[in-house]
Order: sequence, then structure tokens, then C-alpha cells
Amino acid sequence: MISKTMQAAINEQINKELYSSYLYLSMSAFFSDKNLSGLAQWLRVQAEEERGHAMKFYDFLLDRGGRVALEQIAKPAGAWNSTFEAFKEVQAHEGLITASINALYELATKEKDYPAQIMLQWFINEQVEEEKNATEIVAQLELINAKDTAVLMLDHQLGKRRAE
Repeated sequence: MISKTMQAAINEQINKELYSSYLYLSMSAFFSDKNLSGLAQWLRVQAEEERGHAMKFYDFLLDRGGRVALEQIAKPAGAWNSTFEAFKEVQAHEGLITASINALYELATKEKDYPAQIMLQWFINEQVEEEKNATEIVAQLELINAKDTAVLMLDHQLGKRRAE
């Protein structure tokens, strides 16, 4: 049985993961409106991945005899001034998610919740990849200085991403 404290923290994380999905889906729609289908595709896949993360927490909580309590999901922004600005937000957001997962791991350690520690280790490793991907895209956007031709090349590259 999972503790009430851990249950509440995981429910908060479910909300954060669902917000991540909403944020990336909003960004996907934004880029679709700008006819940047590759950027839109990359972000749509990212949104689906974040929803999957939420469901991983959801299922873990149920498997441990906990109660899922879904709260309202905050409304994400719907527009950005530039591709660079949008992906800087992705990068910053992934940093916040990493910090949140690390805090969950600290709580699991404090409570000696070994199953949660094992499950969270997967997320810790996943966040290394998430932050790396966002950082690489921001670095590429910095290199090309957001010139239209270069953004289109990046858009084409990102459009090759497919769900696993």
C-alpha cells in the first residue's frame, strides 16, 4: 500500500505530465498553423509521450492500491513569438519536470518506498534524454539564428520523428 503523502505527490506528477502533454500539443497546433509540419509533428509525438508518462504514474498508483485524483489541467499558452522562444520554453519546462521527478525520488527515499524508487529511476533516465533533446534543438536554433531557410531544414529533420 502506498502512503498518502506519496499518493498525493504522484497525483501532482500526473497533473504535471498531462500539462506537459497539453503544452506540447498547443505548440504542435501553433506550428501547424504556420505550416511547419515537421515541428508540429515532433511536438505532437512529444505530447503523446508525455501523456504516456502520465499513464505510467496513473497505473503505478493504482497497482499500489492508491487512489488517482485528477485535478484541473492548467491552460497552456497558444502562441509564441518565435520558434526559438517556443523551444526555450520546452527546454525550461523539461528542467522543471526533472526537478519534480527528482523531488519525488527524494520523497520515495525518505519514505523507504522501494517500488516507487525503482519506478522513478526509469523517469530519471528518461529526463536525461528529454533535456538532451530540448537542449540540442535550442542549440541548433541558436546556430541557425532562426533564418527562415534554416528553420525549414530543421523542420524537415524534426518531422522524421515517429512514435515508438
